[in-house]
Amino acid sequence: MPDLTTDDFKDFTVTIPLFPQRSGIPSAPLSTRIQAVIQQALDSHRLVGSVVLVAHHGALIYQQAAGWADREHAQPMALDTIFRLASVSKPIVSTAALVLVAQGKLGLDDDISGWLPEFQPRLADGSTVPITVRQLLSHTAGLSYRFFEADAYGPYAQAGVSDGMDASGITLDENVRRLASVPLLYAPGSAWGYSLATDVLGALIARVHGTSLDKAVCELVTGPLGMVDTGFVVDNAQRVATAYVNDTTQPHRLAEGETVSAFEGAVGITYSPARIFDVEAFPSGGAGMAGTARDLLYLLETLRQGGGALLPDALIEEMGRDQTHGLELINAPGFGFGLGFSVLRDPRLADSPESPGTWRWGGAYGHAWFVDHARGLSVVAFTNTLYEGMSGRFVTDLRDAVYGALEEAQ
Repeated sequence: MPDLTTDDFKDFTVTIPLFPQRSGIPSAPLSTRIQAVIQQALDSHRLVGSVVLVAHHGALIYQQAAGWADREHAQPMALDTIFRLASVSKPIVSTAALVLVAQGKLGLDDDISGWLPEFQPRLADGSTVPITVRQLLSHTAGLSYRFFEADAYGPYAQAGVSDGMDASGITLDENVRRLASVPLLYAPGSAWGYSLATDVLGALIARVHGTSLDKAVCELVTGPLGMVDTGFVVDNAQRVATAYVNDTTQPHRLAEGETVSAFEGAVGITYSPARIFDVEAFPSGGAGMAGTARDLLYLLETLRQGGGALLPDALIEEMGRDQTHGLELINAPGFGFGLGFSVLRDPRLADSPESPGTWRWGGAYGHAWFVDHARGLSVVAFTNTLYEGMSGRFVTDLRDAVYGALEEAQ
C-alpha cells in the first residue's frame, strides 16, 4: 500500500470500541485438546500456572485458569490474575503511537529528532542518520538490547543501559540518553534487530502527547478500551502472579536481580520482579507493563475487528504489513515484522498451521499470543514460567491444539 502520511488521519477521532462481550460454545475437541496441553505442561513441571483465552469470530469460546499463581502459598491461578507483561507491553505501546498518528500528531516516516533532539545516536563511523517512527515500530532502527550482549562488558552494559526489566533507578530520559551514546549496529532501515526501539518510542509518545508515558498510554489505549488492569504500576500485589524460571525437577521462584538467558552465548536478562510495584521505576515502553489476559484480548480483538473502534483500518492494515522488505528474523524463518509484532510471511518455512499474515509475539515472563485474521482467531496464553511460556514446547503444542480442533470441527 502507499506510504501513509499525517494528513491521511488528521480528522480521525478515537471512539469507545464495541468489543462484543459474548461467549461462544467451545467445541468438545477444542476444550479437550487445550486442556490436555495445559495439563501436560503442568504435570511435567514445565509450567507453574497459566491463563488461556481463545476468541473466534468475536466470541470468547475458551477460557481457563490452571495451576498456581503462587505455588509456595497455594494460591490458584485465576482468570483475573495480573501478570508482568515484559514484551507484551510492545503491542500496547505501539498502538498508542499509532493513535497519535491517527490523530495527526505524528507521522510514520517523521524523523524523531524533531521531538527527541537529544536522541541522535551515530553510526560506527561517527556519522549521524535520521531514525523514523516506522523504524522504531518495526525494529529496524539500528538498536539492540543489552541482554543480547555476550557478557557484562558490551557497549550497552558499559553505557549502563537498562533493558526495562531491572531495578535501574534511572529515568526514562536518562536511559534514552545512555542508549544514544552507543553507536548504532547498522544504518536504520538496512536490517532488522529486536531492540530497545519501543523504549525510545515510549519517550517519543510522552514528548508528543505532553505527559508521562504511563498517562499517555492510559489516555490513548487502555482507558478507551477499558483495560482497567493494565498499566506500568500495580498497587495490589495479591493479584500478581509470582514469576518462576524453568529448572531441573521443577521451576524455581525468580529471585530479585536474577539474570536468566534465553539464548546461548548471550548474557541474559536481569529481572526485578519487584519493579512493577515501584512507582519510581521508569515506564519501559518495551517491557514495563503488567496486565491481565482478558485486557490484552480486548486490544487484539479490537484491532482484528477494525471498523475504526481504536484505529482506522488503513493503519491496522499497516501494522500487519511486513516492514522488513523481505529480511528474515533471526531464529524465526518465515516471519517478517510489522508495526509492533511479527507477521507470518510463509507458513511452510515457519512449519506452522497459521494463515499467512498472522500476527504473533510474546513476553519474557512467559507469554505468547497470536491473531489469525483469515480464521477470525485470537489466542492469548499468559503463564508465570519463563521461558517455557514464551518459546517452549507449550507454545507450539497450544497452537497446534487450537488449529487441530478447528480442523476437526469443520
